[in-house]
Amino acid sequence: MLRAARELLAVRSPLDAELMVSELLGTWWDQRHATPDVEQVIGEGLVEYAASQPSPVSLALLSGIACLGTPRQAVAAERAAISMMDSGVKAPAWHDHLGAVTSAQCYVNPDKWGDQDEIICVFSYAGEEPHALVFVVDHNAEGMIRDGWVTSQVDKLLDHCHLKAGIETAGGARPEDVFRQLDPSQARKTLEQALATTDAAADPPVADSFGSRHALIRSRIRGLPPAVGRGLRAKKPWSRDKRALLAAEFLGSDEAEDLSDRQAASRCADHIIDFGCDQDSGRPLRVSPAKARKFLLEWVPRRVMLSSADREAIPLVLASWARFSGRKNGWRQADISEVVEVVFDSMSTFARLYRDPGEFGLDEGLVARLLPDSDLEALPRRAFIFPVLEGRHGGVDLSKLDPANPTDRRLLLAADHDTRTGSPSSAGVGKHIDRHLAIADRLWRGDPPELWTAAQRLLDTGEDRHLVLHALMDVLDAAAEDKAILKSLLRDLTSGLDDLDNFPGV
Repeated sequence: MLRAARELLAVRSPLDAELMVSELLGTWWDQRHATPDVEQVIGEGLVEYAASQPSPVSLALLSGIACLGTPRQAVAAERAAISMMDSGVKAPAWHDHLGAVTSAQCYVNPDKWGDQDEIICVFSYAGEEPHALVFVVDHNAEGMIRDGWVTSQVDKLLDHCHLKAGIETAGGARPEDVFRQLDPSQARKTLEQALATTDAAADPPVADSFGSRHALIRSRIRGLPPAVGRGLRAKKPWSRDKRALLAAEFLGSDEAEDLSDRQAASRCADHIIDFGCDQDSGRPLRVSPAKARKFLLEWVPRRVMLSSADREAIPLVLASWARFSGRKNGWRQADISEVVEVVFDSMSTFARLYRDPGEFGLDEGLVARLLPDSDLEALPRRAFIFPVLEGRHGGVDLSKLDPANPTDRRLLLAADHDTRTGSPSSAGVGKHIDRHLAIADRLWRGDPPELWTAAQRLLDTGEDRHLVLHALMDVLDAAAEDKAILKSLLRDLTSGLDDLDNFPGV
């Protein structure tokens, strides 16, 4: 990496230098989840190594990392760079400009449907070398930044956007739906949230070049003014009452009048609203062809357990919702019809993609007990926790127990334990059930997701289910409610799958 940094001595522009350093720092960006300490091991290790090799190349690299690295990397790199300059190493010509980056105007350029926003932020080096960084925020991907690119042709870019906005406004588009100026503080707040969402995803659907731009993107967002004032507070999440009121308004509208099964329509409307609130930045009333396809063909088949009545109703309810939302948003009839047409075109594909758990031989009543929240994605891990849901134990009819109820959970777990061991629970076993109860609660909620991932990896080796549970319980005990430690221990647990005898189970 230090040899590759020699190219920094050949550039004159501070922007070119930052782009090169960002590309180098992005080399390991996609390893951040597989190796969470990669920024420390590689990033800080690189700073330490460059600091031990005094030369113009090392100084150039350290100067770049001081501006673009993580906070720990930046502090260490700045100290090493100052020490190196004090010893007489010559700094590159662009060195003094790196800390002089200032932000100017910011703009937002939404697409027609609101699926994506291009947020354009203009920067310069103390008034010299103006450039724009364009962030692509995808609201159909939970509002994450999917791409970011730089241009020095700022005037040309803004002229094009202004011209396009004028044409769209003349065509009837609302001013808030076209290219417009954005408060820099609001831009920072939006971009910080979007970048955090991207960074949190294990495999985000970003552009191929995103990793090489990540450090620059992070640095430029930090260069925007912080959000101040009450007007920039984060939106409150949609409460259950507010969602219910919106559903009631929809069910009482003209658009929902022809929906014959009102109970199924109500349940389907709840799913549509939850999707918009939780997956689309709190915008249940936003509709688009892409959002409709994602809801019907990706989210519902993966996340929601539907009754036969709901399966038949949900495309029709979604079409009615598109008409209802379009009217409330003041959309043209042609745009509403475009969304409705996509919904109807997707119906046959939805019927093929959605798989009723009953098709796999699963009893509908048992599935309903495991999924009171209809979260289909949770079915495998909850079935893993509670394999015994019927029969009698200690005079109790297990089929009457609710796995979502903590008291009933204890009885179900005790029944599972006694079925496995062939002996009734004792006082000592009762304390042992407490540990099972703690892991059951975690897996029921999927908190953290890495817990179920680790369980699956162990199960895939053919390991006994109860031994897997004990391995997870020991990890949970050792973590002591520290999520960072818990995730680290789970990685350690599954890193040596070739030696199953080393699992910390019974």
